[in-house]
Amino acid sequence: MKLWRTLSATKLYWGLLLLFAIGVVFSPETSSGKNIFLSYGNLTDVLRQVSIIGLAAVGMTTVILIAGIDLSVGSLMAFASVVTGMLLTQEGWTPAATMAVPALAIVAFLIFAGLARFIFTNLARGDEAVGHHETVILDPLRRVWIPLAAGTVAAILAALYAASHVPTKFGVVAVLLVVPALGLLLGALNGIIIVRGRLQPFIVTLAMMVAALGIARLTAGQNSAVLPVYPGSNATADFNNLRSMLWGVAPVPGLFFIAAAIIYGALLRFTAFGRYVYAIGGNEEATRLSGVKVDRVKITVYAFSGMLASIAGVLYVAQYRQGKPDAGAGLELDAIAAVVIGGTSLMGGRGSIAGTIVGVLIFGLLSNILQLHNINSNLQLVLKGLIIVVTVLVQERNLDGLFGSWSFKGQDRKAQAGSAAIQPGKSKESS
Repeated sequence: MKLWRTLSATKLYWGLLLLFAIGVVFSPETSSGKNIFLSYGNLTDVLRQVSIIGLAAVGMTTVILIAGIDLSVGSLMAFASVVTGMLLTQEGWTPAATMAVPALAIVAFLIFAGLARFIFTNLARGDEAVGHHETVILDPLRRVWIPLAAGTVAAILAALYAASHVPTKFGVVAVLLVVPALGLLLGALNGIIIVRGRLQPFIVTLAMMVAALGIARLTAGQNSAVLPVYPGSNATADFNNLRSMLWGVAPVPGLFFIAAAIIYGALLRFTAFGRYVYAIGGNEEATRLSGVKVDRVKITVYAFSGMLASIAGVLYVAQYRQGKPDAGAGLELDAIAAVVIGGTSLMGGRGSIAGTIVGVLIFGLLSNILQLHNINSNLQLVLKGLIIVVTVLVQERNLDGLFGSWSFKGQDRKAQAGSAAIQPGKSKESS
């Protein structure tokens, strides 16, 4: 019994280990007899390849934990790739640059306004020796007006700086500020419409998916435009840093995924925000009645999902050296599948970032194994679909349920026999 419970609790990790073992055993070898699957270059390639879907899946995890869904991550990623391509390669007031300047100003405003309020809140906490941040009450000057002034000044300076640099191309650092800001805004728009309009997340994010795809195509200039991005020629020189190996150890795109997973895992595990996310997914109405600002949490969750999707778009440009309006086709389904494989319930309230990491790695290892054996791409899709179904079946039907009835069939029969033996006695006593 304990064995089955242990297997049930760790079944997700056993699946990953089993897939890894299959990759090792059936891996092709080089001419010198080395295992290709276990080579350092191959394993780092897996990490690089899962970085895009991994970022989208991390954001999708929190969305699904509140019993929501975000179908727009693929289109937002594609839109971000187009904007990134234009910012890195084209000069002057391109549509992307026109959006970039206000986006950079908004980012500066949010950072400095939030920083000012954070400082005042912690100073007040220290003065009043209050342990919980929500019990700290600030006066309007420190709560509103000073943060507002700090953010406004920072936004004006950022806008002036960006406007003065528009005739030149944007660098990678500026792109990593501007593009996530756009994703943050569009994701927040998803959340605002959902909570204010009282609409189903499926409908709202589906509409955003279509709209973002259209915006991406309009921004690119034509339906299937591909914006080539080559460092040293038509892109900024620092662009190559986004696709390189950091100190020759780990690919930079993979580090983005790892960093996002760690930050989100810490948020869900150690902060009040994480507890609210689980509570909303478990029982939204009860959470609302307990005083939690449910609408604010939901908007934040969708905003973060859009931001991570846009960062995935930047990494897409880094890996494939192009911005493409159709780049994110199917990404939302892959992200949802990875989250579900990782054990997060589509009903909300149950799941973890660790499980999502496992789900993403299962996806990556499976694709890598199939590619090493030159399996037809269409057959790969079929196999992935089968694995998703089998995984969900195993998760929904606990291993105790799958095997318990077989293991204890003999005991059940003895119990039935015992009941049958007792029954006459009861009849006898009753008689």
